Amino acid sequence: MSFDAEAKMQFLFALRSKGVTDKAVLNAMERVDRGRFIQGYFSERAYDDMPLPIACGQTISQPSVVGLMTQALKIGPRDKVLEVGTGSGYQAAILAQLARRVYTVDRHRRLVHAARAVFDELELTNITAFTADGSFGLPDQAPFDRIIVTAAAEDPPGPLLAQLKIGGIMVVPVGQSDAVQSLIRVTRTDNGYDYDEMRPVRFVPLVEGLGKD
Repeated sequence: MSFDAEAKMQFLFALRSKGVTDKAVLNAMERVDRGRFIQGYFSERAYDDMPLPIACGQTISQPSVVGLMTQALKIGPRDKVLEVGTGSGYQAAILAQLARRVYTVDRHRRLVHAARAVFDELELTNITAFTADGSFGLPDQAPFDRIIVTAAAEDPPGPLLAQLKIGGIMVVPVGQSDAVQSLIRVTRTDNGYDYDEMRPVRFVPLVEGLGKD
């Protein structure tokens, strides 16, 4: 299946029906073909609103969740964004349409190499991808205007909170188990952090250390 006009229309309709209404986010998701980030058996499901398995036991999130998380970040064109959990690279490609600069990290070297290849093909020159333990963020590049975490932590990780600018926003799934997780938006203020609970979600867990691949 190709990302033709009809597929795009159905894809965008599904996003809107799930609450993705921000025009800039919808435009970004229209420009980035999710099919470029999915290989093999599941490629024919690329435009369905569902998570799909990728290499290293990870998943590519369902498009509506990508859209809602991106929308919650309220990214501006001058923003520097950190993504923890590169995965397929799809979320980073969406962020790259909206932000000045995107840094993305993943603990699996194989995923980072594959994502970099797609970024190069799509000429997304404002993304830098690293193999690293994302739970520690990227202290050398901090602070960040926005941080997005695409794996679930028991609590918003302290090192990531510390790397958020005053006025910055972080979106992170939080939960003790696979079954019960909530998407949280954290805003850093002069006095600390404000937390908004957004919706229930299911993500793979945020794991410390590098992957064995």
